[in-house]
Amino acid sequence: MKALIKRFLKDEAGVTAIEYGLIAGLLAVAIVAAVGGDTGLTGSLKDAFAGIAKQVQTNAPAK
Repeated sequence: MKALIKRFLKDEAGVTAIEYGLIAGLLAVAIVAAVGGDTGLTGSLKDAFAGIAKQVQTNAPAK
């Protein structure tokens, strides 16, 4: 049993895949945090387009 545990602890197969998985997960969390919600990129884009729409409505020619 000791030999099996020693061999398991020395075996590094699959470690790289786990590391890449952790990196991908952290990147996904960072992207969601940056883009999601009204405080991130989404909120900034909404505010920018709302300002543009207001300017277009204000400066639209009268019918």
